[in-house]
Amino acid sequence: MPTNRRIFCAQAATLLLSRGMPALQISHASTSRPDVAAIDHDRIVEAGKKYLKEAPVSLVALPCKRSPGGLHDFYSEADSSEAFTAHRDALLGFSIQASALASAYVLTKQESYAEQALRHLRTWFVDSATRMTPSLVYAQTVPPAKEGRPEGIVETVHLAEVAQSIPFLASSDVMTGADREGLQSWFASYLEWLTNSRLAGLARDQKNHHGSSWLLQTVAFNRLILSLNPNANDAGLNELRQRYKRVTIRAQIVADGTFPHELSTVNPYRLSLFNLDMLAAICLLLSTRFESVWDYDLQDGPGMRAAMARYFPYIRNRGTWPYVADAKYFDSLPLRQPSLLFAAKAYTRPEYADLWRTLPADTDVPELQRTFPIRQPLLWVTTPKL
Repeated sequence: MPTNRRIFCAQAATLLLSRGMPALQISHASTSRPDVAAIDHDRIVEAGKKYLKEAPVSLVALPCKRSPGGLHDFYSEADSSEAFTAHRDALLGFSIQASALASAYVLTKQESYAEQALRHLRTWFVDSATRMTPSLVYAQTVPPAKEGRPEGIVETVHLAEVAQSIPFLASSDVMTGADREGLQSWFASYLEWLTNSRLAGLARDQKNHHGSSWLLQTVAFNRLILSLNPNANDAGLNELRQRYKRVTIRAQIVADGTFPHELSTVNPYRLSLFNLDMLAAICLLLSTRFESVWDYDLQDGPGMRAAMARYFPYIRNRGTWPYVADAKYFDSLPLRQPSLLFAAKAYTRPEYADLWRTLPADTDVPELQRTFPIRQPLLWVTTPKL
């Protein structure tokens, strides 16, 4: 691609930010397109075998007397020492297990993994006795309020990876027509709520990771519906592509490539990386062979290339972080941020992929898991065969 002023500046920024830092050790096998299946093989199989033994847990089995909704309604409370978090924890666990099982199925083609993943999907989205209501009216409620907060939309960001897994499972022998119709119906209903509700609209318009969470989910769910129903209208994806280019970049990324609205939080490092990962996933999902949103920059400002250049040195060496350290778990970061893997291919930057390979792929800390929603990169870099 021809070098223009913005690309030159972004590349220059990478060089300047890297000065004085230890050189990254790059092996002879350095590549911007690493073999994710080979790298993750043992981790995926180990997790798949573990989760074959875990039974699905539904919201119906976890009632809360303080919830103003029904048994099928997702309910959580804003963080406090006595907050009700059982629904949030259950959805997180379901998302981790379902995507891990789908990834194991993609890797091994063993139907047992697909069958177990479908058990979870049916529990949450298909079976009338246990399915979750496709809305987040009561997420992050502050009692005695009878409605949740816009910040609650982030509670379901983990479903973006679940949505990525479903097209792979659709090729298995265990997914039935009823499964396909039920899943399509649930995600279509949830997408309608995300698109039209006042609460979701307030989340959409935030200039930080909450806005990114809304965008990632709506993009992922639009793509899922299109994969399950090729006759569906793709106008929604086109609108989201324009929103990313015209609204998201301008609202979130400043001239030096940072996310200013994350830097003012109590966990600026973690939330900056969380936002970077979500924006990278959005770029991945919105790009086509005819148009790459990775390369889109504002005429008067930066884009994703500048953000990656800015944060790469801080991922490589946490000690160079020039801002306030996180209030919690600063020393437990970074993890194996998927933004590095996705951007390595998009920008032909093998050093991004080399760093990605060296970082911890998982964490057992629930609070860190909440801001690390992409754990199975195989599902994101592989094309399903429908």
